[in-house]
Amino acid sequence: MNKKTDFPATLDDFPITKRWPAKDPSVFQLYSLPTPNGVKVSIMLEEIGLPYEAHLLSFADNDQNTPEFLSLNPNNKIPAVIDPNGPNGKPVGIFETGAILIYLAEKSGKFLPSEGAARYEVLQWLMWQIGGLGPMFGQVGYFHKFAGKEIEDKRPRDRYVDESKRLLRVLDGQLQGREWIAGEYSLADIAVAPWLRSFVESYKAGDLVGMNDFANVTAYLERFLERPAVQRGLNVPS
Repeated sequence: MNKKTDFPATLDDFPITKRWPAKDPSVFQLYSLPTPNGVKVSIMLEEIGLPYEAHLLSFADNDQNTPEFLSLNPNNKIPAVIDPNGPNGKPVGIFETGAILIYLAEKSGKFLPSEGAARYEVLQWLMWQIGGLGPMFGQVGYFHKFAGKEIEDKRPRDRYVDESKRLLRVLDGQLQGREWIAGEYSLADIAVAPWLRSFVESYKAGDLVGMNDFANVTAYLERFLERPAVQRGLNVPS
């Protein structure tokens, strides 16, 4: 490739494959960690049954800031993917979980209606997670479990806790009388539920927001975690 606007012709044209070589260049390549954002994509891959290889990155080794990873995702966040069989049969690299989930849904024809109001019902809840639930839960995690817990002033933490409670009330109301966020199981659930799981199990913040008060949400999370594809995807990359 001579210009930045050129698109790779083969998988080998992606610099990331030099650091994390593909065992099978014909299948989907996933570069990730089993974080709330990372497992969104591995769960989606397991749900649609698309063959893939998972490459484990290490935050401890600063893998996300290596030139090879940045060549695929200049925003230095996981996950990122390469589909060697992309549009018009050419490989394509994608970052940002929302974009990846939409791509996989359209490629497989699953978990995102192709048209009409039902399509936008799913997409609006996907955007709700990306713009609200994920960032707010992440901030609570920082101030409750990680380095932010050492900050004596609790006003920043409480601000994110209050907003997380509000978002949970929104979700609890949406789930009233339905099993899944948009009615049928969709990529909206694959985006939202992993964050609920991490909020409770990893951040240990369930009591902080009164999670048990949101009966629809807790029952929903249990349903999600019972799915076999979800159980597989939560452990990828191992």
